[in-house]
Amino acid sequence: MNVFYIDGSFVPENEAVLPVTDLAVLRGYGVFDFLRTYNGVPFHLQEHLERLERSARLIGLTLPVSTDELSSIVGQTLDKNGYPESNIRLVVTGGDSEDGISPGPNPRLMVMVTQLWEMPQEWYRDGVKVITAHLDRYMPEAKSINYIPAILNLREARDRQAIESLYVNPLGYIKEGTTSNFFAFFGNTLVTPPDRILPGVTRKTVLELAAKEFTVEEREIHKDEIRLMDEAMLSSSNKEIVSVVKIDSVSLPGGGPGERVQRVAALFQEYTDRYGKQ
Repeated sequence: MNVFYIDGSFVPENEAVLPVTDLAVLRGYGVFDFLRTYNGVPFHLQEHLERLERSARLIGLTLPVSTDELSSIVGQTLDKNGYPESNIRLVVTGGDSEDGISPGPNPRLMVMVTQLWEMPQEWYRDGVKVITAHLDRYMPEAKSINYIPAILNLREARDRQAIESLYVNPLGYIKEGTTSNFFAFFGNTLVTPPDRILPGVTRKTVLELAAKEFTVEEREIHKDEIRLMDEAMLSSSNKEIVSVVKIDSVSLPGGGPGERVQRVAALFQEYTDRYGKQ
């Protein structure tokens, strides 16, 4: 059974609880981050911890421990579970509230480690379909636990045989997926939206790796440009790199994962194969 760190104690998963007075329960007030290990080492842990701290600060929360202490807690939680490769979810809640809406002085911390799960192999072999949703996310730079719009959009995506939904703002620009960053190739130029998105740690690594072989450009991508895309892809901690072959009703050229996306995926795999071994 998984062992979690909950508000100061390590407990079995079936004993992991939050008080019903916590603002995460009452109001959905809190932030989280998610990462995985490669070769047993948390992937860019410090960057994830800094993003968690930034997310908390954006919504008016303070981490209950320092990032150095949190790094140690993550290591201890990994050791107590002992999986070859793990998923790691970090959650900071609003804590108890006297009036049921105002944050109290004691936010809670949860570190949940589970065995790594693999995405369906056909995603990587055949590519995936995504849909678009005209929705401008509130405070997208904060990774908050408020996932109602994402859950509803993902449900629609699955109803339409897609795996992800891309947010499109009121001006018609594609921003990101509900749980992924988005990229498109126009010729040999890899383009990704520059701002009003969650700054993905995997996204940053992908851009650094891709820049070694392709032109990389951070700019707005309008929905009208979908038909001009040669290839497209998603990145995230759990998906890694997935080729997008269809957006709404538009099939991208080639009918399957393109050579450029496959090359980026190969660069990323080479990087993660070495990660933690240096």
